[in-house]
Amino acid sequence: MALLLIDAGNTRIKWALLKDGRLQRSQAAAHGAWGARQFARLLGRARPGRVLVSSVAGARVRGALRQAARRAGVPLTFLRVARSAGGVKVGYLEPWRLGVDRFAALVGAHQLFPRIPVLIAGIGTALTLDLLTRQGEHVGGAIIPSPALMVETLLTRTQGIRRRSHGGRRAARGPFGRSTRDAILEGARYAAAAAIDRAAAEAAAIAGRRPLVVLTGGGAAEVRVLLQSHCVTVPDLVLIGLAALSAQRPRGA
Repeated sequence: MALLLIDAGNTRIKWALLKDGRLQRSQAAAHGAWGARQFARLLGRARPGRVLVSSVAGARVRGALRQAARRAGVPLTFLRVARSAGGVKVGYLEPWRLGVDRFAALVGAHQLFPRIPVLIAGIGTALTLDLLTRQGEHVGGAIIPSPALMVETLLTRTQGIRRRSHGGRRAARGPFGRSTRDAILEGARYAAAAAIDRAAAEAAAIAGRRPLVVLTGGGAAEVRVLLQSHCVTVPDLVLIGLAALSAQRPRGA
């Protein structure tokens, strides 16, 4: 029977069925207004035998998922971070402090690129960076605001910039904006790209070679065009990791 894999992030939920070992086409939606009823509809359409969830969405979403699964009579498991699972050894001193989405993404990247070091850049509400060696050793990571969060912060925490960013003429996009709005947008994108490129360069001394940058998350496309590092985009990286972990029972450290 099919397994439903769910990646519940801060603002969006993504899901896909795993049938006969093959990950089916994923779907995604904003979950801000979702409750048990919406999750129940999702379970009803998917008709899974069980559900595996990576969630950083908070208690409300977790509670709604539990309630929907209980009503549908479907076993539901929330992924927990293990010290070692899926060929990956977590480098955090306290593994439980690593986000489960980042853990699943590490496993997914190791499944796809098992013989090379990778730098995973997850670009969602936050921009997370995680270095994984070719042996599956998670070296550690970094967390900075994503471009969207940088823009939001400038527009909500300033007066002059916010006032000057509304309206006005727009020019062609480039590294140097010709309006306040363009300058904010371009500055945020270039800051993210520069952080990723710098991290990849620093990683070379640790991993023995410059890593492949693996981009994932809703903001990946906006940043990829500015990167100088060799990179690939894997939109379903967390789901791929969940699929790999579904055959195991990783135990928390």
